[in-house]
Amino acid sequence: MMVLILGGSLGLGFHANVVIFGLISFLALREFVTATPTSLSDHRALFWMFFVILPFQYWLVWRQWYGLFATFIPIYAFIFIPLRLTLAGDHRQFLERSARMQWAMMVCVYFVSHLPMLLSLKVPGFEGLSSQLLLFLIVVVQSSDVLQYVWGKLTGRHRVAPVLSPSKTWEGLIGGVLSASLLGSLLAWMTPFTSGQAFAISFLVALLGFFGGLVLSAIKRDRGIKDWGQLIEGHGGMLDRIDSLCFSAPLFFHIVRYLWT
Repeated sequence: MMVLILGGSLGLGFHANVVIFGLISFLALREFVTATPTSLSDHRALFWMFFVILPFQYWLVWRQWYGLFATFIPIYAFIFIPLRLTLAGDHRQFLERSARMQWAMMVCVYFVSHLPMLLSLKVPGFEGLSSQLLLFLIVVVQSSDVLQYVWGKLTGRHRVAPVLSPSKTWEGLIGGVLSASLLGSLLAWMTPFTSGQAFAISFLVALLGFFGGLVLSAIKRDRGIKDWGQLIEGHGGMLDRIDSLCFSAPLFFHIVRYLWT
């Protein structure tokens, strides 16, 4: 479903996709903050996160201002959040509270914003086709999730992390990632990659997508929740749908940017 929704949005153009992914980040950030404890003294810092930092990050994507896009949240927002918390005068669990906010910004805003930023890349000989790169990433990563589930059901015996995610097995991981990598090599025609390059890149993003899902599962277990939200009945929240994309998007973006532009 997520492939169809995101894939369908690509035909709307660059600026429309910046808005769509900005809304996705907003929903994901809301779920993350709702699931983690906050106090009254955090509210002003949270206001800045939702209504200043998040829109500004996507404005940088809109302007295709790569230098500040790449550093704004990891440097300036990371410095600002604890500074703003100190003004509230609440020292209780200060490190935990500021770290939770920084994590929320990284996962839900910074990582996700790399998806529309892919559309700004100008690959020589591939001009005007960057939407295919985004579609390639979404198809490979989301297919990997499905294929890992199928391989796990068919052959799964040995669990990767029984406490964090009992349904994830080594057989499912290996079979799913390799199958998604093969799918990626077959889709090389829609990218500037050769079949071998598409296989290798698909392997990396599918593998990182798996660990992205596992990391977010660890946070859910820590908070004692099964799903991040109820946005889609029976399928959890927005973060449940994009958890693997969150971690694979920055890697894919920088591989293409540094090696193909």
